[in-house]
Amino acid sequence: MLFLTAVAALSGLTIILATALVLANKKLHVYEDPRIDVVEDMLPHANCGACGFPGCRPFAEALIRGDALPGKCTVSSDEERSELARFLGVDVGAEEKLVARLACAGGTNVARNHATYHGEQSCGAAARVAGGGKGCFWGCLGFGDCYEVCDFDAIHMNAHDLPVVDEAKCTACGDCVEACPKDLFSLHKQSHRLWVACSSLEAGDDILEDCEVACTACGRCEMDAPPGLVTIRNNLPVVDYSRPHQTRAPIERCPTGAIVWIDAKVGPVKGPAAKKIIRKGTLRDAPT
Repeated sequence: MLFLTAVAALSGLTIILATALVLANKKLHVYEDPRIDVVEDMLPHANCGACGFPGCRPFAEALIRGDALPGKCTVSSDEERSELARFLGVDVGAEEKLVARLACAGGTNVARNHATYHGEQSCGAAARVAGGGKGCFWGCLGFGDCYEVCDFDAIHMNAHDLPVVDEAKCTACGDCVEACPKDLFSLHKQSHRLWVACSSLEAGDDILEDCEVACTACGRCEMDAPPGLVTIRNNLPVVDYSRPHQTRAPIERCPTGAIVWIDAKVGPVKGPAAKKIIRKGTLRDAPT
């Protein structure tokens, strides 16, 4: 009898709890538009954040809410964005692709080291040891932390241990920006072709002893650019991209090639006045 009473009590409790769960589910249930799954499947599943949302799922939700347009997904192709727009019945929307840019050209063939680093082969580790040993304190250390963190195969290290960004593959996820201990990477619109490929804050020709392609703050780019486009600040040219900037005039007389034009096919192009770099091997380290 006691056993039957216990079973009945447990059964009754189970029924009460099940009923409570059913009621709670109905009360707390949040409707989710089934189109979100469809839209998410139409996205590239890169979860790169280039659209301004933390992943493809949140972006799909924003598209369904009408808070974003398909054009914000710069990773998708034009055809894929158009297909999304047709499915949602909205305009594609214009959104220029962002890409990572490197503010350094100091590879091993043009930049010296003042010390040889021995330890974990990473830029982050080297930077913690007196800045990494490179003659130019601001220069790329060349161990490839940016290459290692890039999940989209958009960065490779060239023959001179300098990162090279493949614009077609870059999703502007920002991982390279976070990984670089020298803060040499930043995200820019593809149309930003006029580029300062240097981060040195030192003025004068003395910096050329450590890096042959460093900016010397000579000011020629500022003088040759349309008014207000280029300004020398802290011994470094700064381009005002809010102004019309589709001009190569500022690179023409740069003596070191520190300011360049990034061609979509061939990469950085220097002006005719820049010293030609023919060295293929490593520039010898500075004497200690």
